[in-house]
Amino acid sequence: MSLQKLARELDETARQTSSMLEGITEALQLLADKSISKDPSVREATQMIITALQGQDRIEQRCHNMALAVRQFALLPHSAPDSVYDEIWCSLTLDELRVPSLSGIAAHQSHGDVDLF
Repeated sequence: MSLQKLARELDETARQTSSMLEGITEALQLLADKSISKDPSVREATQMIITALQGQDRIEQRCHNMALAVRQFALLPHSAPDSVYDEIWCSLTLDELRVPSLSGIAAHQSHGDVDLF
């Protein structure tokens, strides 16, 4: 698989996760109905859905960041030093992508937000 194809696939993954939210957003609108939103279990379910939506947003951001990095890698000559690759990673916006010590461990940190990586 070429790096450009990989970047397209990452962008498509981000698009698909975004499009699946349409149904979830409709469900939230139903739960927000004033006649049922007073029920504590409905409020709790609504909050759980909102937290999950925040997780999706992070996945989408992560995919777009990785696609950007892959596109930049594809432009580099084969002889590019590792420091150039490191510089590309450091330019990304999500900490778990740009900070090597956080890569792959964000899911193990408890900070109140939903992180899937």
